[in-house]
Order: sequence, then C-alpha cells, then structure tokens
Amino acid sequence: MKRQCRIWLPKLLTSTDDLSHSLLFGWFVLHSSSCLDVVVAFITDESFLSSNGGSSLQDVLHETNEKMPLTLRYKAAFTLLGCYDSCLSANGNAPKNATDEDLCRYSSLSCGCHKVDGLGSVSSHWIHMVHDSSSERGIRMHHIHWNGDIVFQCDVHVIVYDPPVFGSHHFSLSFWNASPQTKAPLKKPSWVNDLHKRQPLTEMETVILSINCAASAEIAYRKLSTQLETSSRKFSLSYLISTLAWWLLATLLSSLSSLYYSLIHFFYQLSSFPIFSWVLIASRRVLKNTWINFRIRSCQILYWPIFLQENNMTSISCVEDAEKAALQRHSTWSAMAVDLVLGNLIGLSLLFNTGDVYSWVLHFAKEFTNDILRSGCVWLMGVPAGFKLNTELAGVLGMVSLNVIQIWSTLWIFMASFIFYLIRAVAVMGITFGATVSASFVIDVITFATLHVTALHWAITLVYSHQIQALAALWRLFRGRKMNPLRQRMDSYGYTVKQHVVGSLLFTPLLLLLPTTSVFFIFFTITSTSVNSICMLIEFAVSIIHATPYAEIMIWLVRRQRFPCGVWFEIEHYKKNILNSSSDRSNNSPEKKPVLMVSNLRSNFLSIGQILLPHYTTMFSGISASSLTTSARGVLSGKR
Repeated sequence: MKRQCRIWLPKLLTSTDDLSHSLLFGWFVLHSSSCLDVVVAFITDESFLSSNGGSSLQDVLHETNEKMPLTLRYKAAFTLLGCYDSCLSANGNAPKNATDEDLCRYSSLSCGCHKVDGLGSVSSHWIHMVHDSSSERGIRMHHIHWNGDIVFQCDVHVIVYDPPVFGSHHFSLSFWNASPQTKAPLKKPSWVNDLHKRQPLTEMETVILSINCAASAEIAYRKLSTQLETSSRKFSLSYLISTLAWWLLATLLSSLSSLYYSLIHFFYQLSSFPIFSWVLIASRRVLKNTWINFRIRSCQILYWPIFLQENNMTSISCVEDAEKAALQRHSTWSAMAVDLVLGNLIGLSLLFNTGDVYSWVLHFAKEFTNDILRSGCVWLMGVPAGFKLNTELAGVLGMVSLNVIQIWSTLWIFMASFIFYLIRAVAVMGITFGATVSASFVIDVITFATLHVTALHWAITLVYSHQIQALAALWRLFRGRKMNPLRQRMDSYGYTVKQHVVGSLLFTPLLLLLPTTSVFFIFFTITSTSVNSICMLIEFAVSIIHATPYAEIMIWLVRRQRFPCGVWFEIEHYKKNILNSSSDRSNNSPEKKPVLMVSNLRSNFLSIGQILLPHYTTMFSGISASSLTTSARGVLSGKR
C-alpha cells in the first residue's frame, strides 16, 4: 500500500538556511495506516536543548502538552518529531556512492534518529529532513520511521503556513455563516449519487487546531526549558510600562462600573421600601419595556469586568479560541459604548431643543385627536365611502367612541405640563443609561398616551369577534353541522324546527349589522396598528443596537485576517520523481513513483455581511410565514 505524508512547515523554517543539526517539535496526526500528517510547530538547535539545565526533555514535553487544549491532547500529543540536517553523510564510514537508504542505515545513530538525550520513551514515528538547494523551498524529506519501518518511498505534500498569531491571523475550517442551500431538484443527476458514494476527505480539524496552537506551544516549551527569554521580557522597561498601563486602565474601568452599578442598586433598594412599593409596582406594569432594557444595561455593567478576565487556559493556548474569547469580551463594552454615545447625542439634542420638541408633540397630539380620531368617528356615523350603515348602531358606537376620546383628551389637558418634563427625562435617561433605555421609555410613554385607542380597539374587537362567532355557529345550524371541540372537527347534528326558527331570527339582524361593526372594527384596527407599528419600529431600532457586533465590525475594518472561513492550497511545485537513488528509480514503475507537492496554506475571509447576518438572523428567528399567517387570520376573525 502506497503511503502518503503531509508535512506542515512554518514559513520561517523554509526561509532560513542555517538550521543544521536541529530538532523538530510538533504533532503526529495519524489518520490511517497509510496516511500521516506531520505538523511542525517550531525548530530548535541541539545546543539550546543541551543548555536545558538538567531537566528531562520528556518532562518538558509532558508539561507543554498539558497546556494544550483538551481536544488536541486526545487526538495528538506534542512531541519531538525528528531532526533536520544540512547534509546526508553524517557518518564518515559511509560509502562514497551510497544511496539515500544506505546513508540512513550507516548514519541512523549519528544523525539522531530515535536517540535524543533526555527523552525517555520515543514515539513510533520519526521524520528526518535535510537541506537540499535543488528542491523547492530548499527542504527535502530524507526518510520517515513509520511504526518501526524506514520509509523512503511515499507521496509527500509539503504545506507551508504562516504561524498564527493572536491579533494578526489564524486558520479555521468552520464557515461561521454558510449560505443557505438551494432547493434540490426532485430527480438528482447520476453524478451526484456517485459523488455521495465516494469516501469523505481526511478530517483536518486536528491539523488546523495544532497549527493554531503552534505559537503557544513554542512559548510554553521555551519557558519551561529555559528562563532566559522570560527574564529578559519580564524586566524590560517597555513591558513593565505597558503592563502597568493596562492594569491601571482595567482597575479604573472596573471601579467606575462598580460605582455605577452600586448607585443603580441603591435606588432600586430605596424604591422597594413599603412607602415606595406602589411606585415600583406601577412602574413595572406601565414601564415594562424600560425595565427590560434597564435590566440588560445593569447586567452588562455588572458582568463585563468579569468577561475581561483571561482565566481560561484553552483560549490562551489556541489562537482561534483566544480570538473568539476576545470578541466575546469586546462585544459587551463596545455595545455599551455605542449605546451611550448614541444616547448622549440624542439626549443633548433633546436638552438643547426641548421647547421645539414640546411644541411639536402638542401639535401632533392635537392633530391626531381632532383630525384622525374625532373626524373619523363622525365620518363613520354618516355614510362612509358611500356605504349605507345602520344609523342607530353607528350612532351608538360613534357616541361611545367620542365620549372616550373626549374624557382622555380632558385628562391629557391637565397632564400637558408634564410633557416638558418627560422630554427632559428621556434626555437624561439617554445620557445616563444609553439610547436603548430612553427609546424603551418612549415606547412606554406612547403606549400609555394611546391607551384610549387600545381600549376602543379592544371593545370593538370584542363585539366584532362575538358577532363573527355567532354567525359562524348559525351558519353551521342551517347546514346541519356542529363543532366538536374535543376532536376539533365538524359532526352532523339534527336540529329541531324551533332551533331553526330562532336561528333564522338571530342570523338576519346579525348579518345586516355586520357591515356597521366591521367598519368601526377596521377603523380602530388601522389606528391601533399604526400606533403599534411606530412602537415596533422603535423596538426594532433597539434590537438592532443590541444585536450589532460593533467590535467585530471595527476589527474587520482594520484586519480581515482575524475572520477566516475555510482554507485552500496555493500549489507552488509538483514533481513525480523525487528519488535521488538510481536503483530506486529502476525498481519502480512510472505509476508508483513518489509524488512531491509543495503548496502554501491560504485562508478565506468573511465579508461584512457574513459577520452581521448570524446576529440579525437570531434577532428575527421568531418571525416566520406561519406566524404572519396566524396574525392575519386573527385580524380577520377579530382575535387580538
């Protein structure tokens, strides 16, 4: 069976020539008996290993492996992969005209294969790479020890990758926002069925995960093996200044947020006393949306300092997990910052233009009451759009509606002086708590100000729905049918003559009065829906402010490489005959010649739409075609 090996090399390794007598560290990912992935994390000189200070290499590898993510530890262990030499004939006793296989047999002990000081137990795999100026990238695989066998002939795919760095870039196989699949035809082509029968490609999750952990593995290894680099970094002046500055900033922000939350909690506890308990209960019922967004803001203020802490070792060791954790930390404070900025802009605008806003609100309330509600009710009491309605019923419904409108308008005359202070309250809430809290307060004020419209709509809906239900029941009586509520079906039923007579006497006036009731129902439904639509638009804006990932947008504008979505290979070199030995070339047929392929690991990046779409999809997840159909059916049947 022909064996295949993929070697994942850091870009720095392929661009450096002076790496003689070095050791390779990384992971062996064995997918099958014939497929092996070798992920090289870093390379170090043997002299650096000899200055270890007496500590065992096996212990250092074990402690470094403990710092890796748990998923990677279960699938592959961080270990010593092999060695890298600048020449092949390390042993002077080797023949002059020896082949690669002969050179390995003569120099297997001197080249370092399976014999490294400080390594107690060796792995079942070992790779030996050499410098070859004639090959692509100047590096060639000499041989592999594969489960006790020395393998010279295998297909080699060398993949050069740029080591991921936190804040710069990383690799990811997951598509954060895959586009929805198109609807497949009823009959699939034959080639589609053949494609599904093929064996799936080798999973690369472990390989990509190990690549994302390569930089942290090198740092952890060097910190454990020697303290020189750590000490020089720790006592550098720039490192101390930057660390102290970030610590002071974090302490200041945490203290301000704690003080802010303490003031909020103090006023909340003050309102819970028996003297002010009725105020708290009434405000929770009237200002329901304001309380919801106020609670969201309080939770953000309370918990976002906790999100800033980096206590998870997995996020530190894996660049991909660290990027996701950083986005989660930054999303909270960025949402609060944008909300407060918008709130201050709106609040300051309202404070400087309170008089103009107050005049506009009074004018709009007057126009809405006189030109829409009162004029509409008077128009419905006559002949609306040429329809002849029942004069008595239209007069009763119109007079009741006019009286309710007049009573509510009279009450608002006494409350008009408070509108000026309500505008100031909206401005202060926007400056203090953000635009979402002030917008929610506006929704509650609009809901309370249009309470008479809601009451009239509820009353006419009650009359209209009962009238529709009575007509539907009488229509079933004429058809000899009866509704079975237990089984939710229509059953046959024999009605008496008296029941038919009474049904006829009731059906006729209800049917003739239905147009009058329907006209009033349509008018108040349109009015109430218009008011609710304004509130829904404001609530939609609040949801957009909460759902927009501001941190991700800002980071995407600066560095798109931090949002990968899949990888691809850029092929640099492809060659079938990679053997230098003439005897090996004569013993192999052209079909079985080993293949060498050199490629670069590239990454795709998310667009701004792909970043925003998952957040907005979650926001609109409750809206569907069935919910819209149910709402339309409820409006037609008189159900609120």
